[in-house]
Amino acid sequence: QVQLVESGGGLVQAGGSLRLSCAASGSTLSINAIGWYRQVPGKEREVVAEISQFGSANYADSVKGRFTISGDDAKRTVYLQMNSLKPEDTAVYYCHAEVTVIAGILDYWGQGTQVTVSS
Repeated sequence: QVQLVESGGGLVQAGGSLRLSCAASGSTLSINAIGWYRQVPGKEREVVAEISQFGSANYADSVKGRFTISGDDAKRTVYLQMNSLKPEDTAVYYCHAEVTVIAGILDYWGQGTQVTVSS
């Protein structure tokens, strides 16, 4: 079992910055990928950024050059540094962990943290 707790969301003006944190606990050694998703009411949840156990990272086209995902293995924490924020970045951001097991893949989600960008 993996538990994920997000923090760092809030209100920010367009052009500003925000840093999200995701603290993982439990069977963290079983995680093969961890990242951030976001969702706006009425729309599908979308991948924002993800990093694998091998250290490779990928980003949604809409955030490339503005967002940076990083991890601290010692702290079991993943961060999302968001710069040059735009109103369209407003969403609930969820931390997501993918765990590969013998029978397949399990998904774990944090409770979400609200990010609101004002124009």
